Amino acid sequence: MSEFFTPAPPRVLAHRGLALDAPENTLLAFAKATAIGVTHLETDVHGSADGVAMISHDPDLFRLAGRKVRVGQLTSHELRRIQLGEGQGFCSLAEALDAFPESRFNIDIKAQNAVVPTVKAILAAGATDRVLIGSFSPARRLAAVRQLPGVATSISSRGAVAAVTAARSAGGLPTLRRILRDVHAVQLPLSILRMSTVTARTIAAFHAAGVEVHAWTINDDVAMDRLLDLGVDGLVSDRSDLAIAVLSRRSDARS
Repeated sequence: MSEFFTPAPPRVLAHRGLALDAPENTLLAFAKATAIGVTHLETDVHGSADGVAMISHDPDLFRLAGRKVRVGQLTSHELRRIQLGEGQGFCSLAEALDAFPESRFNIDIKAQNAVVPTVKAILAAGATDRVLIGSFSPARRLAAVRQLPGVATSISSRGAVAAVTAARSAGGLPTLRRILRDVHAVQLPLSILRMSTVTARTIAAFHAAGVEVHAWTINDDVAMDRLLDLGVDGLVSDRSDLAIAVLSRRSDARS
C-alpha cells in the first residue's frame, strides 16, 4: 500500500491548503495546514510556458491576481513574481514537495501541459510513494500514472458516475470492482447528476471493492460528523482547522 494512505483513516485533506489567512495553494497556505496537524494537502497543477508544473487551481490569473492571462502563457519565474498577498506568489510543485517532505500530496492535474512536468517533479523529489494523482480527465490521469509505477490514484469524474451507479445497485459489486480495478480511492462530491454519492450503502460497496472514500468539499462540522459516522475515510475541506478539531473531539470521546 502506498505511503499516501498513512496514517490510518479518517484523514483530513486540506483543500488548496488552509487559506484563512493565506492565499490558496501557496506555500503559506500549506504551512498553515501542516502547522495544525494536517498530513494531507490537496492541490492543483497547470503547466507554465517554460514547462514547469505550477500550483494553481484556475487556468488563468483573473480571480486571484486580476490579470487576464493564462498560467500557461507565463514562465515559472514570471508566475513566482506575481503578488497574491501575504508575500506569496505562485509556487511550483517541486518547491512544495521540497518544502513539505513529510506531507502527502493529492494532486489534481488540471491541464495536458502539466502532465509531463508533474511527473518530472514527483520523480525528482522521490515522492511517488507520498502522492495521489487525480484529474477530471481520464487521459491526463492515466498519462501521469503510467509514468509513476506504484503511485496512488483516484477515479476520474467520468468513471465516478459509473462507480456510484454500481455502488448504489443491488448486486453491483462485481461491476464496481471492475470499474475500480486500477484506482485506490474515490473522491466524490456529495451528489452527481442528482444521485447521492456518499451514503452508508455506497461507502460499504466502495470499501468492499477495496478503495477509500473521500468526500469533497466539506466545510461544515455537522456534515463532517455525519460523513464520519457513515464511514468516510477522508474529508477534503477548505476548513481543515474545523476538520482537525472534529477528528480530535471524536478521538477524545472514544478514549
